[in-house]
Amino acid sequence: MRPLDWVLAAFDSLRANILRTALTTLGIVIGVASVIAMVSVGAGAEQRVQSVIQSLGANILIVLNGSSTAGGVRGGAGSRFSLTEDDARALQQELPAIAIAAANVRGTGQVIFGNTNWFTTIYGANTGYLEAREWVVASGRNFSPADERSAAKVAIVGQSIVDNVFAGNSPLGQTIRIKRVPFTVIGLMAEKGQTPMGSDQDDVVFVPLSTAKKRILGGARLRGKFVGAITLKAARGDLIREAERQAKELLRVRHRIQPGQRDDFTVRNIASILEARASSQRTMAYLLAAVAGVSLIVGGIGIMNIMLVSVTERTREIGLRMAVGARGRDIMIQFVIEAVALSLIGGIIGIALGAGGSVLAAKVAGWPLIFSLWSVVLAIVFSAAVGVFFGYYPALKASRLDPIEALRHD
Repeated sequence: MRPLDWVLAAFDSLRANILRTALTTLGIVIGVASVIAMVSVGAGAEQRVQSVIQSLGANILIVLNGSSTAGGVRGGAGSRFSLTEDDARALQQELPAIAIAAANVRGTGQVIFGNTNWFTTIYGANTGYLEAREWVVASGRNFSPADERSAAKVAIVGQSIVDNVFAGNSPLGQTIRIKRVPFTVIGLMAEKGQTPMGSDQDDVVFVPLSTAKKRILGGARLRGKFVGAITLKAARGDLIREAERQAKELLRVRHRIQPGQRDDFTVRNIASILEARASSQRTMAYLLAAVAGVSLIVGGIGIMNIMLVSVTERTREIGLRMAVGARGRDIMIQFVIEAVALSLIGGIIGIALGAGGSVLAAKVAGWPLIFSLWSVVLAIVFSAAVGVFFGYYPALKASRLDPIEALRHD
């Protein structure tokens, strides 16, 4: 028989039992669709986390105040103010692994412009903080050293403030009130979007650190040079662990913390937290892909089962083919082609369903859609391999039938 005859004979047999063919391929369809969807969703989630890390600022460490203890009752994180502006200067000047150390304070308050008001997050920071967090002033200007020294009443606002307070109009040069204190808007931040927790990074107002402490976010706890946090930016990505270690050692020395005593500060590595989250998402995606792989194997077993049934049903046909000159090799190749065709049909349908599922998951989760070519190629190759592997034994059994005994079969 010619190769084309094998293929045509195989498809004629599959077409003769459409319902059984469809049910046989179902396991392969589910397995391939699951693999495609899970790989795409996992890749999309990872890229989303990486983009969030970039939006928060690359190579970032955040040093927070520690907890207080009074009468045996321990306060929460940040209840004891121990960090100072001098700590920030020392971290930047004395540690080679740290490029920027920026002190800052954070609070909330009502922003008022004319008859409009909006409750938002207020940061007291300097240009070093904005640089470390990779905030870009899209229009207007940044804070100047003179603004910091004089505690100038100037502010830089995020896009959400423009939308909700200024009705989308330019805020530059306008005067807003923050906790009854008038501020002149000198800059507008470029949009950053949301954090992984869903908070709006553009819903923010920045004022100089000295201004925030003296006029709107100060109080007894932020007296003198105390600050709410220190944001650190490592000189390079591969130095972030070293920067964390050096920062802890220097702060323990500066705060006179003895060996064995608890730190009065906390250092958090934002990238590590998000990357751990991405790793868990990848692990879950791989786990689901493994389950999908099991589904492919189950589908392959289903193909083997149906092919064995087909051999039994077509024993007389096989005997007749052999009687008129078909060789055992011809019979075996025909049955292998049938098994591979079943797998490939299921694989193609599964790829289509998996692609659709990937698009839907990306829209629902808000992740970028990443549909990798290698996962499609892998799905097709694996589908064909399943067909060959699980179709070989039934094909071999068919090729070894005795023609005389086969013709006698009812």
